[in-house]
Amino acid sequence: MHILEIPSFFPPHGGLFCLDQAKALREHGHEVRILACIQLGVTLDKSFYLQAPAGYWWEDMEGIAVFRHYHRDIPKLVALNTKSWIRQVKKMFGKYVKQYGTPDIIHAHCGKNAGIAATEIGKATGCPVFITEHLSKSLFEKDFGVGWTRQCWMKDLIARAYKDAACVIPVAEELVSELSPYFGCDYNYVPVSNVIDVDFYAYRDRSPLEGRAFRFCCLGNANGEGLFLKGYDVLSQAIIKMKDCELHIAGRGTQSEEMKQLFPSRTTLHGEIGKTEVRQLLYDCDALVLPSRSEAQPLVLLEAMSTGIPVVCTEVTPQSERIPGACLIAKTGDVDSLLERMKECMSICPSRRFSEAIGNIASPETVATQLEDIFLKHSTTKK
Repeated sequence: MHILEIPSFFPPHGGLFCLDQAKALREHGHEVRILACIQLGVTLDKSFYLQAPAGYWWEDMEGIAVFRHYHRDIPKLVALNTKSWIRQVKKMFGKYVKQYGTPDIIHAHCGKNAGIAATEIGKATGCPVFITEHLSKSLFEKDFGVGWTRQCWMKDLIARAYKDAACVIPVAEELVSELSPYFGCDYNYVPVSNVIDVDFYAYRDRSPLEGRAFRFCCLGNANGEGLFLKGYDVLSQAIIKMKDCELHIAGRGTQSEEMKQLFPSRTTLHGEIGKTEVRQLLYDCDALVLPSRSEAQPLVLLEAMSTGIPVVCTEVTPQSERIPGACLIAKTGDVDSLLERMKECMSICPSRRFSEAIGNIASPETVATQLEDIFLKHSTTKK
């Protein structure tokens, strides 16, 4: 199949999940390219906003051809920026078709922006559209207010896009009910996990525990609302009560003064680290703890279990990630519950079985096969 991926977000501002799925589909024998219209905000990164190149160009990203354009938003004009972005995506799609023809499938990532643009293109061309939804309710509410008190027109456009799509593909089934107060449930959907590079995050034996403390790690950004959403306040109280263990924390904002005050002892704050350093930290540790208050699909749990270690997380973790024996669930926001699960986790040895279970959920081969089946089954249902 000829598949065109349209992300709502793309590097340098997130969205690598789109590239991961594109690579998986390419390896499965499909013709796959990415159309990336990247929104730039002056308040997010003023220097890049001013210096980023103009125009359109193609570039290769890990073997995937990406058609790029930077779209500069006007501060505070959300509706105008969204409409302008959608027009730009349509313009880029016209240029794409002239070069490669109309794709068999348009695969948008996130209903917000890309799903809206893709379904409008689908109506005009008859091309079936699929929307993979990555965003949790808390992320929507961060932009539009609790209860969606701002920009209600956006909610209606996304709900319409869901209905017009051939199929919505939430990264976890729980997203459907979580988002139903805003978008309802009257649309086709089939959940599929994001991709994990199981070869990169391969199983590795850990060093013996004799003569050293048990090592927990926590991977999650602590900048802005991230500190609360990742439950670092809960983790700090739990680790104070723990004995015979140490904690390693990495992510954007994790070396802040506030984090240093939360974790004054037996904790190493690594700050933001790269993919290779993340893997090494997982290999150096015996378990991962993630006390989040909100998640759509926490990939770090999959990455950790793929390397063979158990994880402690909370009730917001999707059922699909709850690998028996490897994933211990604490009550969300409950220090004592988190403490008990962490103590239990210290008696669980790393296992190759955990790694194999993640491969059956999130390997490139598994995800590509599931997406291909959905595309073939639903591509003729809506035109």
